[in-house]
Amino acid sequence: MAISFAAWLLFSSFLFLSHGVLQLQASHHLYGDIKASSPPPAYQPYRTSYHFQPPKNWINDPNGPMIYKGVYHLLYQYNPKSAVWGNIVWAHSTSTDLVNWTPHIPAIYPSQPSDINGCWSGSTTILPSGKPAILYTGVNPQNQQVQNLATPKNLSDPYLIEWVKSAKNPLMAPTIANQINASSFRDPTTAWLGPDRIWRVLIGSKINRRGLAILYRSKDFVHWTKSQHPLHSANDNGMWECPDFFPVPINSNLGADTSLIGPHVKHVLKLSLDDTKHDYYTVGTYNLNKDIYVPDKGQVNSDSGLRYDYGKFYASKTFFDSAKNRRILWGWINESSSVEDDIKKGWSGVMGIPRSIWLDKSGKQLVQWPISELERLRENQVNLPNQVLKGGLALEVSGVTSAQADIEISFRTIELQKAEKLDPKWTNPQALCSQKGASVKGRLGPFGLLALASKGLQEQTAVFFRIFKGQDKYVVLMCSDQSRSSLNNGNDKTTYGAFLDVDPSREELSLRSLIDHSIVESFGGGGKVCITPRVYPTLAIQNEAHLHVFNYGTENVQITRGSAWSMKKAILT
Repeated sequence: MAISFAAWLLFSSFLFLSHGVLQLQASHHLYGDIKASSPPPAYQPYRTSYHFQPPKNWINDPNGPMIYKGVYHLLYQYNPKSAVWGNIVWAHSTSTDLVNWTPHIPAIYPSQPSDINGCWSGSTTILPSGKPAILYTGVNPQNQQVQNLATPKNLSDPYLIEWVKSAKNPLMAPTIANQINASSFRDPTTAWLGPDRIWRVLIGSKINRRGLAILYRSKDFVHWTKSQHPLHSANDNGMWECPDFFPVPINSNLGADTSLIGPHVKHVLKLSLDDTKHDYYTVGTYNLNKDIYVPDKGQVNSDSGLRYDYGKFYASKTFFDSAKNRRILWGWINESSSVEDDIKKGWSGVMGIPRSIWLDKSGKQLVQWPISELERLRENQVNLPNQVLKGGLALEVSGVTSAQADIEISFRTIELQKAEKLDPKWTNPQALCSQKGASVKGRLGPFGLLALASKGLQEQTAVFFRIFKGQDKYVVLMCSDQSRSSLNNGNDKTTYGAFLDVDPSREELSLRSLIDHSIVESFGGGGKVCITPRVYPTLAIQNEAHLHVFNYGTENVQITRGSAWSMKKAILT
């Protein structure tokens, strides 16, 4: 049932001509003007090999990932005409392993009055009958954001090629009576079905600076009524985009169906902050009787709290993989290059590696880990010996394709008592990582990896740890330093960082990095902290990229285990 990508583009162009879609600024855009893109150049050193991206043009939010009849579906925002935002359709690809993908014609494109000015983000829900349903945001002729429904035309087709929009669209719309901001009312979640047999769904919104997760209810998934109060809200957050609300089992690394409610689960509310372009989440309790969500004590209602990823990662979406009993997270990784460079290369945006997520044993945060299927791409394993890494050394990891690799390594600190003291004013981990980058020598750290490094280390993306002595415990800082990632100063080379909840006196510090030409997607502490930068080296490309394990602290650390693999190219047709 798959078609070629060329046919996909031809089909999309025909649709836009026939439906007269308008080009305008709107949700999830970085640039308002629409510029024609030339064909991608033949030499593409920054294209990824196993992260999902179509052959050309702009992509953003993952809309409705799901599994249906054993086939995984990725639906996402896509511009079939250009490498910048605009002309958005719901592109559609399928897979049997979440690694190799086949494209299909767009699932949704502007065709009704309720979406003629845009088909924006939304989610899929699997109904009790097994039928998938898409709720998505459309923009009507008055440029109001409204919510629409689409369902598959042929349920016997595991690829779900054709989708039919409801004749009753829009199902939810802003009115004077419901006091909804018509320009800030978007991105419906996966719906959940309560024990009372009533469906519930959240829509992101705001009133002034107060972020809102507006709650709607329905008995039939078609007629929806707005609740008198939001499920949750918070002051001074700005617009809440792409909300996601789901249960996570306690003391288990398994996933749960979105409708599961009970004493054995906590709930997670994730929000994408339009102001900062960061995803943050809280763990808490869902009170079904009152239809309110209350974050646990200590949870922070802003992106200064818990984030899925402390680098480039936005508009994320989860789904329950019923085939393997796990919850999987998708996120959009946008570019750090200039708009002009994006247009030259002919594409913009990739998806992060799908991650399994579950509740940490502490119950206070989530843990994330690349799906196990990704390991099928590994080859040419190189093992690092158990050894002491003296201060000031960088050891090259040879025998792998360093521009396209997967590496796992663990460190043990030998003389922990020599850690430098943490200044009480150092409360912002990103600022601390910028202040104490990879070139700033400490005592216990920096130590970690130099990825996408040039031969003379003029270019390098450093992912590393530092250990400090706090008032009553040791504090671990994880950083990703992009300051020397490229000799091209036209790129955004922000340094990212987070505090890692690991006790180095009892645990080793583990680091896994997925290196893919212009991405270094890293998981610290077994997935308690994730950091993903986009980098565009000018020297450290293809076979000229190198990989090192380093320790620039004054004190020695021990490599307890380490393995690196070259990664085969995924099939992304």
